[in-house]
Amino acid sequence: MFSAYTPAASVHDRLGLHDGWLRRWSTTWCFDGDLVVAAVRDLAAVPVLSTQPVRRFTWRARQRHRPGLQFMVSTGRHHGFESLEESRLLLALDFATVAEVLPQPFRIAFEHASGRGEHIPDFLAVMPSGDRWLFDVRPRQLVREDDAVKFAAAERIAASAGWRYSVVAGWRQHVHGVLDQLSAQRRPMQDPLGLQAELEEICGEPQPFRVLVERTPLPAVARAHALHMLWHRRLGVDLSQPLTDASVVWPAGW
Repeated sequence: MFSAYTPAASVHDRLGLHDGWLRRWSTTWCFDGDLVVAAVRDLAAVPVLSTQPVRRFTWRARQRHRPGLQFMVSTGRHHGFESLEESRLLLALDFATVAEVLPQPFRIAFEHASGRGEHIPDFLAVMPSGDRWLFDVRPRQLVREDDAVKFAAAERIAASAGWRYSVVAGWRQHVHGVLDQLSAQRRPMQDPLGLQAELEEICGEPQPFRVLVERTPLPAVARAHALHMLWHRRLGVDLSQPLTDASVVWPAGW
């Protein structure tokens, strides 16, 4: 879905991973306004769902990035972001139906060849299965040498707790555009006419989007319900292609 940046092996070699690094490296969390420091070796035991952002979002005149709040159907509330690229990730995580998303979840303190460093990852996503996925967001062309070291450290820390880690450096062609279109109908919808059940019955095999909705008694209304069903994956579509009337739609699980 997204294009990931992976620090080179030479960058990982610069990290201070000598004996006892799990004890020396630390994470700082916020609980009810109080900062709590935990060694990396204890990361898996941190009750992450009880934490607050370790750093607050700020707004000021003439800032070069665009922060804001984005509502997620998956969690039922708004989540902060600091750039348009971060808002795109929140939209994708909402499509993935995450259980929770924590912005600015914790601060890491680590060792590297030139001394010590600190970094705050952008998001920690909790999946419905309970798995954790740590994210940083940085367009590939903006990744500097010191960023690469921070990302490598975050990757090592996440791996030590059995978490996934990704640096979102871009998006595969058309993915964000399709998700943006589908998100228009992602909220709960009433269906007094039973069009969703009818769409599922009609879509017994792959067919163009326009053909599908025009086989219902109310094609204009059915379009909105079909988009809703695509978002919630009751119907399927290829995210790597623009969403048009000619897009092939298929039944869930096909």
